[in-house]
Amino acid sequence: MQLHRLEIEGFGPFRERQSIDFDAFADDGIFLIAGRTGAGKSSILDAVCFGLYGGVPRYEKGGEKRLRSDHCEPDDITEVVVEFSTVAGRYRVTRSPEYQRPAKRGGGLTKQAAAVSLEELTDAGWVGIAARAVDVANELNEILQLTQEQFLQVILLAQNRFADFLLADSRERQALLRRLFGTERFADYQARFDERRREAENALGGSRATVDARLDEAERIVGDAELWGDDADALPDTTDARIERLRRAIARADYRVEQLGTERAAAEKALASTDAALTALTEQRRAQSDRDRARSALAALEAQTDQIADATTRRDRARAADALRTLITAAARASAARTAAAQAEESAVTAAAGLIHADAPRPGTGPDRTRAAAYRELATERTRECGAWDQAAQLEAGAARRAAELKAAQVAVSTASDALSALDAERATLPAQIAELTAERDLARRDGDRLDNVTQSVALAEKQHAGALDAERLSSAVAAAASAESDASDAHTRAQAELALLRRRRLDGYAGELATALVDGEPCAVCGSTAHPAPAAHADPVSADDIEAAEIARDAAAAVERAASRTLAERTAELAAAVERSGGLSVADASGQLTQAIAAREAAEAAVSRARQLSVSVEELQRGLVDLEQRRAAASDALAASRTELSLIEQRITDADAAIAQARGEHDTVAARLVEAREQIALATAAAEAIETHADAAGRERGASAELHEALDASVFDEVTEAEHAMLSAAELAALDERITAYAVDVKKERALLLDLEMRMLPEEPIDLAPAEQAAQHARDAWQGAVDADSHARSVQKGLTATVDSAARAHEASAEQAAEFEVLRGLADALAGRSGNTHKMNLETFVLAAELEEIVSAANLRLHDMSDGRYQLRHSDALAARGAASGLGIVVFDAFTGQTRPAKSLSGGETFLSSLALALGLAEVVTARAGGIRLDTLFIDEGFGSLDADTLETAMRTLDELRQGGRTVGVISHVEAMQEQIPAQLSVRTVPDGHSVIDAPRRAS
Repeated sequence: MQLHRLEIEGFGPFRERQSIDFDAFADDGIFLIAGRTGAGKSSILDAVCFGLYGGVPRYEKGGEKRLRSDHCEPDDITEVVVEFSTVAGRYRVTRSPEYQRPAKRGGGLTKQAAAVSLEELTDAGWVGIAARAVDVANELNEILQLTQEQFLQVILLAQNRFADFLLADSRERQALLRRLFGTERFADYQARFDERRREAENALGGSRATVDARLDEAERIVGDAELWGDDADALPDTTDARIERLRRAIARADYRVEQLGTERAAAEKALASTDAALTALTEQRRAQSDRDRARSALAALEAQTDQIADATTRRDRARAADALRTLITAAARASAARTAAAQAEESAVTAAAGLIHADAPRPGTGPDRTRAAAYRELATERTRECGAWDQAAQLEAGAARRAAELKAAQVAVSTASDALSALDAERATLPAQIAELTAERDLARRDGDRLDNVTQSVALAEKQHAGALDAERLSSAVAAAASAESDASDAHTRAQAELALLRRRRLDGYAGELATALVDGEPCAVCGSTAHPAPAAHADPVSADDIEAAEIARDAAAAVERAASRTLAERTAELAAAVERSGGLSVADASGQLTQAIAAREAAEAAVSRARQLSVSVEELQRGLVDLEQRRAAASDALAASRTELSLIEQRITDADAAIAQARGEHDTVAARLVEAREQIALATAAAEAIETHADAAGRERGASAELHEALDASVFDEVTEAEHAMLSAAELAALDERITAYAVDVKKERALLLDLEMRMLPEEPIDLAPAEQAAQHARDAWQGAVDADSHARSVQKGLTATVDSAARAHEASAEQAAEFEVLRGLADALAGRSGNTHKMNLETFVLAAELEEIVSAANLRLHDMSDGRYQLRHSDALAARGAASGLGIVVFDAFTGQTRPAKSLSGGETFLSSLALALGLAEVVTARAGGIRLDTLFIDEGFGSLDADTLETAMRTLDELRQGGRTVGVISHVEAMQEQIPAQLSVRTVPDGHSVIDAPRRAS
């Protein structure tokens, strides 16, 4: 992978868009990112990581929400563009985090969603590949073939990050290697084997418990059935021996079942014999009882012969009289109906006297049907006249209702006329009110249109006021920071001068140190002479400890100076930003402007509210005017309708009065005339119906009498009264018939039964059943005892056999389970580092240890040259303490002493070189595991400030080797020696208003 270009805007300390062309450093192979502490050098690496992975190495989880620059204005964007290439092609990622921006409508802030896009460079130009976060992440995984953790470990070596791997303990190193090499699957393998071992162990325990439970049950059955033999205690108490003892008990149970089966068969045979004898005797005794009962019943029936003969005679006469019952009843009813009809005719004709002419037929003087027709003709004529008078009577009854309708119609006309006049008056005043409120609303709107301007003025005044307060507060802080920085700089200068003086004295004193070691007659270590005529004096000795103490003091002073410089820069930047925010105003002036702006905003807000209220009022009046026009039109229509209705009612009253006068005639009212006519209709109709009913009843009486006398002549009776006396009710007749029939059936049945029993020649004395019943009961008791004993023996035999067979099968299966469990336990213990694994190294740790050996081997190729052959990293598989993973230790072999020692015992420079070598070795192994991808760009962030001149030279030589083969190495440092040795440089600096800019690539002179 090779980086080509990076663009940053609104990110970290960079407010304005910054562009870095990494291809400009391709010829040099190594370049320096320089700048003062806090300028934003490391933010360049943050931007690269954010662009590719959407995360930032230095921030904790959720820190991406802090990526937006604090220097951004609300409308500024935040965006990172990373252009890179791999063997697959050239790509460009554009990514923005989530942040707050001004809302387009309604004021305030709204959330700007995170965005990302991925493009590929083709012959036709940049072509989009994906634009959703999940799709871009999937595409980049395929293109980069490195996770974020791997990328940070092999490409972006952040501030002292590579030293963490060297100095980490086993747990930390295991966690890092697990993330880099993705070995969680080996831990899953181990967990699955442990789970299988536990399942097999639980299953084996359950099987063995099942076997024991079934054997215990079988032994209980044997004990209850008393099947133990004399050899029960001769076998050992093992599962196989227990099964063998139970098998012998089963054999004894089989023999017992055979014995009891024979006894049961004999008892069944004896029971059958006694039951047959008892059955025969019982049948004879029952026949004796039936014979005696039949004799008694037949004698009782023969005594009822005369009664049955009388009953038969009564039944036959009742049936003959019942045939005349209907005719007798009909004749009596016809006679009664004719008498009643004659009386009704006389009453009706008397009531209707005077309705017909004097020469009309009278009762008994002429044909009845003719008089009835005269009455019906009169009723018809009166009915026709009533039909014409009914409508007039209804009009007469509704006179009061018509008068009320007339009055209501007159009131409605008056009301509608008044309502229309009121609406006309209201319509004349509304236009003036609408015009007045409209003018007032327009004036308020003009005043309210200034709200946006005065709101912005308030925001500006608040910002200037806050800036003025901050500037006033920070002025003293800047002065104090400047004084502290000056003091720290002087202290650093003095410490540097003291160190230089000691180094010169140390060099001057080397001759004196050598002279103190000269011995007469032995050669000089410098010139080889054995004579030492004038040894140098060691008047001003300076030891190595003195030099080291001075270096420590110099470094401490430098650290203090850097901190003071950083503090001064921060305070100065804050002061400049505060002055810029204040607009150059004092606190008093800014406060006055803020007060005026707030008052203007409140007035504008009041005008906006007033305009809104007036608009509502104008709209209500306008809607009222429209509604008024609609109501006036409706009122006009209502007045016209009321007048029309009044005219119609007046006409209906006139027509009704004329019809009533015509129908009333000489009567007081039409209703009185109708009452008289309807009374005449009712009397005439009743007279006609009574005459016709009397005639019909007389005819029916004559017919019924003739039919009765004809049937009586053909019957056994001479008179009607004789037949009536012979009649019986249906229930009485049915009872007689049922009694006669039942008697005949009983006689026939008893005679047939008695004849059959007499033919069997049974003894006259009753048979005694007691001896036979007692013998049968004794046989049944013996049989039941044999059945119970046989059933119990068979149940014991079946249950015991099934339980023992089940236990034997379960025992055989548990043996197979035990063998399988031993295999699984051995595998699980081996994978988990238990049992014989003295190093307690599980499967995942074993794999990671192999990777660590390769990493250490790759690191030693560079560390050998860096340390002039003195140091060598070695992989340690020593047993870790407190349960940590063994096999992941790293120790340092020192060739000068021939001993290994912990990595934490190295000095600062030695730790840096060892960590750098280990990080580069780790990078080589990780990239090899990622498919052998090529890493053409590498960044190392800081860590050089702690190196002395010789170690720094060694580190630079190593970095120079890294750029061979076309690799570009970016180094972030503020060490002056690095700036002198690396000509290609990229400078990051802070401008007076606080944000940072990146200068164009340059070459140091």
